This record gives sequence, structure tokens and C-alpha cells, in this order.
Amino acid sequence: MVVRAFPELLPGFTWQDTDVNGVRIRTAIGGEGPPLLLLHGHPQMHLTWHKVAPVLAERFTVVATDLRGYGDSAKPDGGPEHINYSKRAMAADQIGVMKALGFERFRLVGHDRGGRVAHRLALDAPQAVEKLVLIDIAPTATMYARTDMEFARRYFWWFFLIQPYPLPERLISADPDFFLETHIAGQVKIAGAVDPRVMAEYRRCYANARMRHAACEDYRAAAGIDLVHDAEDADRRVEAPLLALWGARGTIGALYDVVETWREKATDVRGHAIDCGHCPQEEAPEELLRSIGEFL
Repeated sequence: MVVRAFPELLPGFTWQDTDVNGVRIRTAIGGEGPPLLLLHGHPQMHLTWHKVAPVLAERFTVVATDLRGYGDSAKPDGGPEHINYSKRAMAADQIGVMKALGFERFRLVGHDRGGRVAHRLALDAPQAVEKLVLIDIAPTATMYARTDMEFARRYFWWFFLIQPYPLPERLISADPDFFLETHIAGQVKIAGAVDPRVMAEYRRCYANARMRHAACEDYRAAAGIDLVHDAEDADRRVEAPLLALWGARGTIGALYDVVETWREKATDVRGHAIDCGHCPQEEAPEELLRSIGEFL
């Protein structure tokens, strides 16, 4: 497979495929210094970090991947109970990538689905995570347990994408661009925040039916096997210092006391809102960089 490169968006970075756990993970690497892993959310891919990664690369060795199922990473079958898209499996990929690059311990930033992978990674491999930043999420189990009509209205796709195959896949296939663009427009509150070149890559990736199926499997796992894993670890806490950030114009801060939800899951938590919607890395990159820089 040709490894696509985006030097105009991530200057100074290189791209490669990293094979871990039988899965190929697209990996972008740039900068020098302590290792820092960036994990994107749905429906994005690693280019969501293009406004912040080059700046972070002035201080860190930045690794930005496409999660399994997303972007240009491999898209394995979901397996029984969607186990191959459990956050445990997705986190193991990222641990494997970092080990392949020579990094046993690293700082970790996760947005949206990537934040859920990061949460699981910090529980399963506490020795690997030096510091943890989670962007615009509350814990998965907490959000499902406290679901009400307001949350269901705002985050309808949590309940749409988990429907049995092939219902959501076939409905989205009628107009993938419309679904993708409507989804992003509903979450990004600052007009023009998404670079057209990056949006074109989101469209390219979402045009792949296997990626759309993988995204559904990701959400199906979150509503099933991930909750089983969370229940098994109900008494465990994230040990790494945790910074929770969220968009002041978005859903998470409106419906949850974000810092308190994470204090139920971690031992050392701080956090604050940023004046934007769901995607501060694209909507408010300078403020996000200040917050991350001070913490890391």
C-alpha cells in the first residue's frame, strides 16, 4: 500500500505503516524530545492534529496515528462481540506502535474516540503513560449510565451506530459525505475551523465502506464489551496525572461536571473548558497548545 504523506499540513513529519498485533497502523512522526502520542476521534483521522502537532514537535517527538479502522490504518473484522474494536484492542495497537518506535513510556493526548482508547491504555498499561490529556469526553460508562433525552438528542449517533449490522452502514452509504459533514458541522462551533484540505481527507476516508463499518464496530464495542471491561475495572484508577479539557460551546461540559466524572476514574485530575465546540485542536489550537504545554 502507498503511504500517503501530507508535508504541507504536517511539515517535518514522516509517514510509515507500523505492523502491530497483526494490524497495520498508519503512523506520522515528527520532532525531537520526549515522546508524545496523539489519538484522534470519529470521524477524523490523524490530520485533525495538523494545527498543533508541528508546534508540539518543537518540544516533543510527536507520534500521530490513525486508530485501527480509521483513516489509512487496517480495518479488521469486528469479531465476536465486536472484540476487535474494543478499546482494549485499540489501545494495545498504540502501545505496540510506541514500542516499535523505541518508546516504553510516553505522554498521551486523546480526543473523542481516541480519548476513550487513551483511558483504556492508561488502565491497561499504567507503566507506559507519563501524563494523560483527554479532550471533550466524560468516561464512557458514566455517559451511558446517565443518559437522558437531552444527551440522546445531542449524541444520537451513539445509539444509531450501535444498531445491528447492516442498518447504519446501509443508511449512511446512501450519502456518506452528507452524514460526515452534518456530523462535523453539528460539533464544530467556530465557522471555518476545519481546513478544506483536511475535510477532503476526511471525505476520502469516509468514502471507504470498510471504514464506515469499522466506525460502527467501534461504537458497538463501546456499548458492549467496553462496558464489560469497565465494570471489571470499576475499582481501578488511572495513575497518571490527568488533564481533562472540553469545549465550552459543546455537549460534554453542558451535561456533565467533567472534572468530577474523571475524579471518579483517576487519582490526579485537573481540567478546564476551552472556548470552542467539540474539536479544540481545529477550532482553538492556540488555547489548546497553551493548556497542553503547561501540563506536559
